[in-house]
Amino acid sequence: MRQKKPANRDLPPRMIRRTRKRKNGQIWVGYYYNGRDAEGNRVEIPLGGDLDEAKIEWARLDRTATPQPARVMSRLFDDYEKKVIPTLKPGTQSDYLKGLKQLRNAFESAPIDAITPQVIAQYRDARTAKVRANREIALLSTMFTFAREWGLTEKANPCFGLRRNKETPRDYYAGDIVWNAVYGQAPQELKDAMDLAYLTGQRPADVLKASATDLNNGLLMVGQGKTEKRLRIRLYDGDKETDLCIFINGLLDRRVQAGTRTSILITNQAGLRMSYNMLRNRWDEARDKAATQAATGGDTELAVTIRKFQFRDIRPKAGSEIEDIKDASRLLGHSTEEMTKKVYRRVGEIVKPTK
Repeated sequence: MRQKKPANRDLPPRMIRRTRKRKNGQIWVGYYYNGRDAEGNRVEIPLGGDLDEAKIEWARLDRTATPQPARVMSRLFDDYEKKVIPTLKPGTQSDYLKGLKQLRNAFESAPIDAITPQVIAQYRDARTAKVRANREIALLSTMFTFAREWGLTEKANPCFGLRRNKETPRDYYAGDIVWNAVYGQAPQELKDAMDLAYLTGQRPADVLKASATDLNNGLLMVGQGKTEKRLRIRLYDGDKETDLCIFINGLLDRRVQAGTRTSILITNQAGLRMSYNMLRNRWDEARDKAATQAATGGDTELAVTIRKFQFRDIRPKAGSEIEDIKDASRLLGHSTEEMTKKVYRRVGEIVKPTK
């Protein structure tokens, strides 16, 4: 048998490494498959410059199993982080990168085909953050789908049908006393954000991006960032202005008087668009002041309740205080009323007393 050149001895059969020195002094490396065309003539088929990817393509051309070095979990994690995560929305990217960090710690050097339902179940049970474990297993399941597409494994998805940790939906409800306590300590820009969040029932990110340009023909146009659901919220009930309409008109009047130029509705005192971090800082400060005031007045239980209040609780507060669940579900942008009922209705049914 003809011996391989020393530069190619670490490569699978019929794989060739080519190197070129470029004008800038850098060394270019490319890999080729030493194959044959339809007439039987020798032909070098390009495999790319990445060795692991070249081996995967070589395995396809050679009809051989993908080499084991390319079939470890680190390869799957790297490919997913490089190819898929950049295509996702910023919030999803951040969440997935956190989950990916945990998965790397547990499975980095493991062969892909060694990951079984039993192994993942052990990971699930060992994680102290039970809800996060569910999210990480869901992410792992998605990555295994890509692993099959990329030729890294032929096994069934080991996450399929695996039991998840039980999750209890958040049930915090901010009543009028808690709301008024925080609202009373809030600067004007935070009050505006709270009012807009409550009247529209939208998520914090969608509240912060609301703009005067979204007003059209008596409607507030909303494009939900998380679900991409599109809504048009009425500003008039017949000829009568809704509370949302009155709020927006008052806000726009104040903007004109202040000389604010941006079309974004929620701005800071300088007239600049409010970021989520700005909102979070103002919220924390107002909530702490409200809780301290309650504690100083001797109502420590109220102080504890106030400290549990999060800005994201305004959306379920809105969903809970709309009497018709169908209207609440439509405003929140849910595809089913069951989601609204299970997660966002945090008050009980109104009933009559015995007497």
